[in-house]
Amino acid sequence: MSAEQNKQDGQARPKYTDEFRRSVVDHLVTTGKTVAQVAEEFGLKHWTVREWKQRYGAVAKPVDAPMPPTPEAMKQEIQQLRKELTRVTLQRDILKKTMGILSEP
Repeated sequence: MSAEQNKQDGQARPKYTDEFRRSVVDHLVTTGKTVAQVAEEFGLKHWTVREWKQRYGAVAKPVDAPMPPTPEAMKQEIQQLRKELTRVTLQRDILKKTMGILSEP
């Protein structure tokens, strides 16, 4: 079966630009909506958005990055950082428990 036949049958996977993928992830992160909600908004599958989030999301800002220009942007960034801190703390705790279990004789 050729690629042309796949397109005619509607089975060809659509190609998305990196810019579009990053904008979807940015929308996901900034709005605080769930992956399923954002996927529905953009007409995507939820696992596609989840994969893009893993690939393009959580990009660390440099230490000398400028402060957010408005108090609203500052609140949003603080909220995002708190979520990330909670996630990282949970990962750390899981790793500590795992190391304790694995190091037992």
